[in-house]
Amino acid sequence: MLKYFRVISILEGLSFLILLSVTLGFVSRDYVSLLGMSHGVLFMLYLLLSLIVANKQQWSLLTWLSLFIASIVPFAFIGVEVFLSRVLGHQKLAEA
Repeated sequence: MLKYFRVISILEGLSFLILLSVTLGFVSRDYVSLLGMSHGVLFMLYLLLSLIVANKQQWSLLTWLSLFIASIVPFAFIGVEVFLSRVLGHQKLAEA
């Protein structure tokens, strides 16, 4: 489940950046509804998976809140990816 969360985290972060680029005029405004809807779906998946993963990993409320805040800050998905890769690396070491 952690791997799926990593993928959704990256996709959600990139879709957020693309959606923000529409407001700056880098992308045509014709795609706002399509980009907005896809970002909304990815955001909801991100929140759902963050709750599931946080429960399975027994993370604190502070950790989950940090993940949630990172979902609304541009470029914060990079920090989330670093955090999740470390968690996944520690799990692989524990299994070995």
